[in-house]
Parts: sequence; C-alpha cells; structure tokens
Amino acid sequence: MNSVLIRGGTVVNADTSVVADVLCQAGVITAVGAGLQAPAGCEVIDAGGLLVMPGGIDTHTHMELPFMGTVTKDDFYTGTSAGVSGGTTMIIDFVIPDPKQRLMEAWDNWRGWAQKSAADYSFHVAVTWWDDSVHTDMGTLVHQHGVNSFKHFMAYKNAIMADDEVLVNSFSRALELGAIPTVHAENGELVFQLQKRLVAAGITGPEGHPLSRPPAVEAEAAERAIRIAQVLGTPLYIVHVSSEDTVAAIMRAHASGQRVYGEVLAGHLTIDESVYQNKDWNTAAAHVMSPPFRARHHQAALWGALQSGHLHTTATDHCAFCADQKAAGKDDFSKIPNGCAGVEDRMPVLWDAGVNTGKLTPNEFVKVTSTNAAQIFNIYPRKGAVRVDSDADLVVWDPAARKTISAATTVSKVGYNIFQGREVTGLPVVTVSRGKVVWAKGELRTERGAGQYVPRPAFAPVFDALKRQAAASQPHAVNRN
Repeated sequence: MNSVLIRGGTVVNADTSVVADVLCQAGVITAVGAGLQAPAGCEVIDAGGLLVMPGGIDTHTHMELPFMGTVTKDDFYTGTSAGVSGGTTMIIDFVIPDPKQRLMEAWDNWRGWAQKSAADYSFHVAVTWWDDSVHTDMGTLVHQHGVNSFKHFMAYKNAIMADDEVLVNSFSRALELGAIPTVHAENGELVFQLQKRLVAAGITGPEGHPLSRPPAVEAEAAERAIRIAQVLGTPLYIVHVSSEDTVAAIMRAHASGQRVYGEVLAGHLTIDESVYQNKDWNTAAAHVMSPPFRARHHQAALWGALQSGHLHTTATDHCAFCADQKAAGKDDFSKIPNGCAGVEDRMPVLWDAGVNTGKLTPNEFVKVTSTNAAQIFNIYPRKGAVRVDSDADLVVWDPAARKTISAATTVSKVGYNIFQGREVTGLPVVTVSRGKVVWAKGELRTERGAGQYVPRPAFAPVFDALKRQAAASQPHAVNRN
C-alpha cells in the first residue's frame, strides 16, 4: 500500500494552524498528530520549518479547449502537471457545447479528453442554447454524473453567448436541480459593437482589446445576472471578477442578503492594462483575455473584496494559446484567441502578493486558494482540508523559497508566461496528489491518467429552503369573488 508521512510541519487549514505530522495511506489522510509512526515502506518527507496545506483548487481552467478555430496547447496531462508543480492538485474545467450541440455529447468529449489527467478534476458544464434537450441533459448531468454548476457566457456574440431567455430558463432549471449557475459577465452585444467601431477607426492591435471591453461592460452584465438570480431565487457564482464596478454590484447584492459568490484571477490581482501598450505585438497579444487586465486602481478594489469576503475564490482561467495561435489576430485584435496560462503560478503569486504583503494570513490564503472552492462546490471536506478522511492532496510550502518566474522553466507548453520576470518568495517544495508525491524540489513525478474525476453532489438541503423562499416571494393572484 502506497503511504507518505509528512513529518514536523505546521499544518495550515483555513481555520487553524498546528504543528503536526500527516500520514497518507491509499490516497487519503489517515492520521494528523504528533509523533506518528511511519509504516513499513512509507515515504517520509521532512517538513520541519515548513507549512503543510491543502492542495490548491483552481476553479477555472480550460485544458484542451477548442476555441476560435484552434485548440489550447495544454491538454489535461500537461495542464494538470503544470498545476501540481505550483501546488494546485485539482482543477474544475469547463465542458462547452457548441450552439445546438447536445450537452451530453459535449460531456462525453471532455470526459474522454480528461482521461489523461495527472491530478483530480471536475467540470462545470456550459449552457450555450436552450430547448427541451438541454433541460433533460441538465438533469442527467446532476443526477447521474455529479455536476452541480452550469456556466453561462454573456459574451462572445455569434458563438456561445447566452441571451436573457437562456439565462432565465437555465437558472430556473439549476434551482430545481440543486445546482449553482455561474456567469462570465460581459455584455456581448456591447463588446461586438465596440470591436467593430474600433477596427473601423484603425485600432487593430492588442491595445484595442481593453477598449472594447471597458469595466462598465462587465458591470452591466454582472448586475443583470444578479437581478435575474434575485428574481428567480437562485444563488449565483460570477467568474473572473476584474473591476471595482463589478465588486460594487456584488457588495450591493450581499447587503440585501443575496447569495452571490465571486471569483478573482491571480492575473487580475497583479497585472495591469499597461501590458497592452507593449511595443512587442506578441507580448501584448499574450495578455489578451476576457475580461482584460484593468487599470491599477481596480486591483485595490479586488484585493479589498478578497480580504473582506466579498470575493471568495481565486483561479487562473488557464487557457494556453501560444504565440502562433495568437497571431491569427495580427491584423484585427478581435480575432486574437482569448486566453492566458497561469495554473502553475497562481499560488506562488498569491502568496507573494498577498501573504508577504500582509493582505492575507496563511489561513486566509488556504481559504481563498482551496477551502472556499471546496465548500462552494460541495466537495468539502473531501477536498480543501488537512484532516482525517480527506483526500491526500497536500502541498508542503516553503515560505522562504524564492524564484524568478520564467517561461524557460515552466511546465506549461504555452511558451510564454504572463508573470515573466516576477520574483516570488514562497513556493511549493513538495506536492502530494492522492497520496503520491508528484512534485518534489523541482522534479515532476506525474503519471498520465492518475487523476480522477470528482463528482460534486447537488445542494438539495440548502436549495429546498431557497425554493420555498422564492415561491413565497412570487406574486399571487387576487381572489375578487
């Protein structure tokens, strides 16, 4: 039986920190305490002076994604390998059906591609259109396959954009099923029109990208989704919040008692819009993602919201299009494939920018990189905790270790790094996935296909109460007899 004993570290959970040994056997944590004995044949890791934390959960990745006429460079093996090298032991990726494609057909495609994963994974499923088959397939996904979140792109007109009719139908169905709707909040019509105007005016380079997606475009869509969710009585999860305007919309919802969860990317917390002015076209284009990187004052609002609990999870939107793929938009920025890599850098960047500056405590770091994600998506304490019976997904962290981030040393196959040249202090020195060491002091030990699909149960008890509350708030006919 494979076993690992991590000895003498400080175990850091979201709520407590304690010096203890951690014993992992058969893929789960079997003991946490002082003076644990190593079974015969056990691999022992000396964590004296180091931290032992739950492995990171990246709630937003796109491995092997077909998009804008091409496919991302990182598949599920290279992408999850990149993740464990940075302390991330689980991803939640996206099944994205084409318009009019059955959800179950797309599901089968993604499940097949993910068989090569080196670490655990789960899926959000996008609703890109609506008919009775979508209604049926959503039920099948929840009841038979452990899907409890459905994604809606409010952007990308003429491709995968969901209009308000789709949102209302899908949100309502999600509430029935005990699943949570998630949205990419950008007004797709506004983006489409602004792109056309900018290109017509001769603004064709990457500098046009943020101009076509100003903060108000994001905030309008976020506010609209929040109000739709409010009327229907469903919770809502907003992915990659990038602006103070959207933060304000979420805070207003919280003030009225709405359940709205916000996700923020490591990139949006640390990179500003000046990257689009880089004179090197390839460097500027490498940063084209949606929503775009913003002016620096937005970063202060994002950090404040993360610290105060108005934003809950951190992610990367890892979507690795290489320079050759980005070149499809050489003469028109709207044709640059949207996406940046970063799954292996999220945790070091957030530790350096958050913990080392005093914005986050180590416990809060665990909360926003792992525990909150596990709780929101209903896999806690299987994931997101260092405790007996939790999955043995762990990271041994050296808060004093330092490196300069460079594309030359990254595991991702994208060929560049949006954090290029950033010096970080605080690194994973050992990563354990399902009780096996998969990263140790710079050596990758991943195995193709070792990762497993993680089903996420529906939220029946909580959602039953929400459905009663929603029904009570609906207008009733007046009896005039």
